[in-house]
Amino acid sequence: MKIPTAPIILLLAACGISVGDKPADPAAPAYVDEAPLPEAWPKPGPYNTVTEKNYPAYRAAFTGEGGGNPSFWTLFSHIRKNGIPMTAPVEMTIDPAERGMRRASMAFLYQNTKVGQTGREGARIVVRDVPAGRALSYAWQGPDSKARLTQAKTALEAALAERKLKPTSFRLLGYNGPRTPRAKKTWELQALLER
Repeated sequence: MKIPTAPIILLLAACGISVGDKPADPAAPAYVDEAPLPEAWPKPGPYNTVTEKNYPAYRAAFTGEGGGNPSFWTLFSHIRKNGIPMTAPVEMTIDPAERGMRRASMAFLYQNTKVGQTGREGARIVVRDVPAGRALSYAWQGPDSKARLTQAKTALEAALAERKLKPTSFRLLGYNGPRTPRAKKTWELQALLER
């Protein structure tokens, strides 16, 4: 009697068991998709390596209050009040004069440049369109600790030197919210390049 193998292979794959030569690596980073990316925005990754990426023009609400919880709640209140759906990632500008990678501002990205409108909302928020651009990017999964940021920046600086490029600025992209365990959060540190 011949036993059908297709259902068994599907069951094993669903359980994370590889049927090839190599077993599945449960420790391999995998993006936890919690919110839609802006239109034409590339997915994060590949992990733990430097790659060059192109980004479309996008619209975002910015606050200059740094990159912590107060900024997050200021921006969350803005999108809620204006009926703007949440997207990922959240963008944090890194202060270039600060060696400790201090976050200078935070932005919530809109789905595209047709959603909402640009301009100032009160004293703490400005919505603006950002032109298309490119960046060298280093993605990782886990905490956004000083050690991980330093590791990412060191890798980016080596790639910049090798390619003889100077960044215009750095930004940190955070793709996950508080429901995702810290060990599963995806981050990308990026060296923005001249447009």
